[in-house]
Amino acid sequence: MIEAIGLTILGFGLMELSGWAIHKYLMHGPLWMIHKTHHKHSGSFFELNDLFSLLFGSIAVLLIFLGVEELDYRFWLGIGISLYGMLYFLLHDILIHRRIKWMNRPKSHFLQGILKAHQAHHYSDKRDGAVSFGLFLVPKKYFKKKDR
Repeated sequence: MIEAIGLTILGFGLMELSGWAIHKYLMHGPLWMIHKTHHKHSGSFFELNDLFSLLFGSIAVLLIFLGVEELDYRFWLGIGISLYGMLYFLLHDILIHRRIKWMNRPKSHFLQGILKAHQAHHYSDKRDGAVSFGLFLVPKKYFKKKDR
């Protein structure tokens, strides 16, 4: 049981770390032609950028499928990646970008920091010059309260 929990947490953590690197070096690099649909709003519900979610989700499903018979490390890593994906969808797509009008602006100090960091990331709609590439790994400055 401890191993399953540890592997699930590892899958979640690896997703945030790899997601940060993929976002910074690939999405804002050679894959910008796909990712820019997320920075330049078209008014459409779906973006070409959603292909990245399909890719990560497919990896999670594959790992779960390959590990389900033995409930081995692949299964639990896939569960961790899936949990990350669900939380990403709730925070990024619903709370931050309001692709589904379901949640109000966050009152939590932690969620407000995540929102500020993501707003800073979208300050520019250009490939270069963006900041804060993770969902949870964001600079501390976005969690500071402004002086009144």
